[in-house]
Amino acid sequence: MLTDLLKRLSRALGFDTADSFPPGHVHARTRWNAAYFDIASDVRPDEIERRICDAIANTPLVFAHITNPTPRMQRALFGVLEQRIRLGHQREAAQLAALLINAYRSPHIIEVMPGLHAAIAATAHDEAPARVRALLDFLAARDAPFDVIEMR
Repeated sequence: MLTDLLKRLSRALGFDTADSFPPGHVHARTRWNAAYFDIASDVRPDEIERRICDAIANTPLVFAHITNPTPRMQRALFGVLEQRIRLGHQREAAQLAALLINAYRSPHIIEVMPGLHAAIAATAHDEAPARVRALLDFLAARDAPFDVIEMR
């Protein structure tokens, strides 16, 4: 009990590095590796999400270190993915698509694009390169920019 109290106090004062949103937050299942995102535990949730989205935009491979990414985090990855496709960087786009496929293994992820979960699930028994190609084909068939569900 004393340990829990000290843990909560430490978090409230910002002495810990956050690796999730505060308990009770709408995205409480979202987790990230604190080693890749230096976010003090006293930072407000909307600012945490903004910082993580900025990190994804600058270094998209950090998306691999997030479990159950929020819709906003997914949209940040879509932005980079769309840019890579537009610039013809297919190998980089394939890496990002693979990260997205991996994120959708979780049953708790919130679908941010209509049909995305079904498109990924439809290739569950395929080899990784085939899954990536199918996802990129699915994304290419969407309106530009990608047809993303806006959450308010």
